[in-house]
Amino acid sequence: MGGKKTSKTKSLLSFRRRSNKLPSPPPRSPPPTLEITGSPSENRLVPKPKKKTGGARLWMRFDRFGKSELVEWEKNTIIRHAAIPARDLRILGPVFSHSSNILAREKAMVVNLEFIKAIVTAEEILLLDPLRQEVLPFVEQLRQQLPHKTQPKLLGGAGGGDESVPEGAEELPLPFEFQVLEIALEVVCTYLDKNVAELEKGAYPVLDALAKNVSTKNLEHVRSLKSNLTRLLARVQKVRDEIEHLLDDNEDMAQLYLTRKWLQNQQLDAHLGATASNNLLNTSHSVRRINSTRSGSLVTSSDDNDVEDLEMMLEAYFMQLDGTRNKILSLSLVLRMDQGGKLGCLLLVSVIYY
Repeated sequence: MGGKKTSKTKSLLSFRRRSNKLPSPPPRSPPPTLEITGSPSENRLVPKPKKKTGGARLWMRFDRFGKSELVEWEKNTIIRHAAIPARDLRILGPVFSHSSNILAREKAMVVNLEFIKAIVTAEEILLLDPLRQEVLPFVEQLRQQLPHKTQPKLLGGAGGGDESVPEGAEELPLPFEFQVLEIALEVVCTYLDKNVAELEKGAYPVLDALAKNVSTKNLEHVRSLKSNLTRLLARVQKVRDEIEHLLDDNEDMAQLYLTRKWLQNQQLDAHLGATASNNLLNTSHSVRRINSTRSGSLVTSSDDNDVEDLEMMLEAYFMQLDGTRNKILSLSLVLRMDQGGKLGCLLLVSVIYY
């Protein structure tokens, strides 16, 4: 009996030793980083989100000769290509989707008008989201109008004869960037006018129904129509105010003339290339003086005329938007008066009834 107990004791001890030598479990992966959100009283822990990187967006490149292509570019590519600051791309983003901006930069013009969001240079336009339904009419107008308004004399004068540029400058159409801006304003104004016409067309049946039956349902239709008119008025006002801001400052309009800067750079390169075979050190001062004089003559003869043409163009669309704004105000006044009268009658009937 004693031997059996001893053997059992030894077996139990050996089993305990083997159980103590079992392999340890693999190390666990570290938990996700947590951060406290909300008020201190809530003490909620949520996973810390990863930092998002900006992806590529769809753009359309459209040059002054009518050639176009679709490209997917990231933000940094656009910044390098158009030579604009990063904040200008934020203006074209969804945060400023309901704002209106026409900004002049050194080599580009940033246009944010309703659904048209573009970067315009002296040689091409970069249009954001060109396949949107609202943007398609603008793309179609670019394809129809721009190829017929190229500036061969301007391009030839930049690299060729010096005298041909000032002589032909007055006969040339608007610079490329002004043509793009004109098409954009035309499309936006037409779009806003169409929206006003649709609201105006739907207003009269609502007023007729309210005249026949003063009910809560008909009054609600009138209030909904007034809300739509108020939102549309704000959109028209933003575009109108941006144009008025440009008209109030001749310097801002002159800064939009990107073709002038591009042409002067072309002339400077042509003069420096023509004199490279001579003694450049001795003639550099005279070349700069000649180039400055010729560029100055170009500015006085062509730039003033082009800025004046830009001013006339902006004034025309300003007046059109002013007319659209007056239509909305007139229709809102009619709805307010009609709704006020019918609502007063409804309240009077309710008081008498009860």
